[in-house]
Amino acid sequence: MTPTLFGRWQTRLLLFVTVGVLVSLPFAMGWIGPGANSVYFWILLYVAIFGLGWDVLYNYLQKSRWDRDWPAVYQLLAGIWELVFVFCGVKLFGFLPIPLPKEELPLTVFLLHYSIVWLAVFISSQSLMRIIFLRWRFRGGEWL
Repeated sequence: MTPTLFGRWQTRLLLFVTVGVLVSLPFAMGWIGPGANSVYFWILLYVAIFGLGWDVLYNYLQKSRWDRDWPAVYQLLAGIWELVFVFCGVKLFGFLPIPLPKEELPLTVFLLHYSIVWLAVFISSQSLMRIIFLRWRFRGGEWL
């Protein structure tokens, strides 16, 4: 079944609060990248919050497709678009506040963090959600 908007929101928040936080921990603890810092949780928060807004657009676009389906390649394109938006907000223009100057956040670490989080969330949505929540896809992506 095609995910509903509410199902998209529930799934996004669940995966970012669980998988996203677990994947961000090594970055925040300083094991990957420069010293310990909470900037990675801020980035995760921005991706989750702005993603709720983007989901409204994605849901609208999905309804215009003949089969009402959202192929994985579209999810990849959405992930790239969200990366560009958050990158511009955090690193390039700096209109999204983070707990350190934007110059101190290395581009490679930002891209590595975003890519690993996105990949982990994508894989979890395609596999773990279907295993843990058996009826998840039959309820339009809603797990509550």
